[in-house]
Amino acid sequence: MIKFLLNNELVTLDNKVAEVTVQQYLRDNKALKGSKEGCASGDCGACTVVLGEIAPDQQRIHYRSINSCITLLASLHGKQLISVEHLSHNGALHPVQQSLVDHHGSQCGFCTPGIVMSMFALYHTDTAVNRDTINTALSGNLCRCTGYRPIIDATRESCGKPAGERQPDQFTRREAQTLATLQALQAESSEPATMNNVFLPQSRTEVAELLARYPDARFVAGSTDLALEYTQQLKSLPTLISTTRVKECRDVTVTDDHISVGAALPLNDITALLTQYFPALHELIDRFASIPVRNQATLGGNIANASPIGDMPPVLLALNGAVETDNGSEYRTVAAREFFTGYRQTVLNDKEWISAIRLPRLSAAAQLKAYKVSKRHEDDISAVCAVFNIELDGSTVKSLHTGFGGVAATPVCCHALEQHVVGKDWRNAQLRSEGMQILSEAFSPIDDVRASAAYRKQLLANLWQRFWFETQSELLVSTRVAHYA
Repeated sequence: MIKFLLNNELVTLDNKVAEVTVQQYLRDNKALKGSKEGCASGDCGACTVVLGEIAPDQQRIHYRSINSCITLLASLHGKQLISVEHLSHNGALHPVQQSLVDHHGSQCGFCTPGIVMSMFALYHTDTAVNRDTINTALSGNLCRCTGYRPIIDATRESCGKPAGERQPDQFTRREAQTLATLQALQAESSEPATMNNVFLPQSRTEVAELLARYPDARFVAGSTDLALEYTQQLKSLPTLISTTRVKECRDVTVTDDHISVGAALPLNDITALLTQYFPALHELIDRFASIPVRNQATLGGNIANASPIGDMPPVLLALNGAVETDNGSEYRTVAAREFFTGYRQTVLNDKEWISAIRLPRLSAAAQLKAYKVSKRHEDDISAVCAVFNIELDGSTVKSLHTGFGGVAATPVCCHALEQHVVGKDWRNAQLRSEGMQILSEAFSPIDDVRASAAYRKQLLANLWQRFWFETQSELLVSTRVAHYA
């Protein structure tokens, strides 16, 4: 049984409810048709809704946009679900809706409800709103006919004032009541919530007990990848054990040596931490899918599925990080370079799950650079992802660690390159040429719809050259275009 708020209505659901995703429930069970299905994969944003959750400080509600088409209904437990039908109040449109009307921000209207919900989520953040933050907030919403100028103008007008000066809406006025209700729901039972064979345990002990009871169960966190088996491949989902409420999978620890990030934390919840200690990851994370996806997708999930084109595994490899696994009674730490064993295969055994990701902190002499090449700037899968982490002693290479995606069956390093450059003068242009040659011959990538093998090989060589130029202090060159219109 799960319990959640649908706007301000308490909803209790059990396993008799057949709907699997939030979008199915809204449209088929509640006849709330505003959330549209465009892609059923979290790419277009037509299905966007907003979740209200208790913020970490326990003093307020945190609102985040999500893709309802790939969100499991069971994951709503203890949260507030808001769809576009809930925004108007006493016959008046919400400020973001009215602004979209005033700026003629809709033509066919299919995408409009999702855009409204992304605007609503931005309206309820403390983020300073400018063109960049607006573009980021709308990064998960595609519009094929209106054009983005009036949508951006409407967002700027409705959300542009500082958070404290925005017109209070019904959700702000009701926040204390909503917070109390959600806190009561979360404290109601110590038993793992369950629905449609999706279990939501709260401790590592409960996870181990469930795994013993259901040995064929699979783990799920944000469901942004796993849900595609249901929506795209039309498979029936097996018994699932969610790690999103497990305390041990949500802890964050910062020491002098490393940062440990709970595997079940959504990527957006840890972005500030990661970019504080690894500023070079800012662009890569910004281009990791979109805001609604990053509001659910987890670092642990991105690593656990062992995709050769995942964005974060190359980072883990280049930082020489580690994966902390758990079986309910003991932890073990596996070096990232030993974790991936084959196509979508890892060293995890049947009784283990990922508890945390450990990232060593950079020394003062280290330089980290991350590159992603894809057909679209954001919300797209890499053709090639390359991450380089070099440490210099003066101009002499002390160490180099690399991580690559899109060039092999697993995320990989290039040991030949790492060994070749150590002890050599980084300023020597010959090292640039030698590195390009090594990388062009290091892997045997495949031809697919994203890129040809020859293109990927050339990319690897070119990215190494870019890295070399960007780390030559006397040149101080910028080789990236990150801002457009």
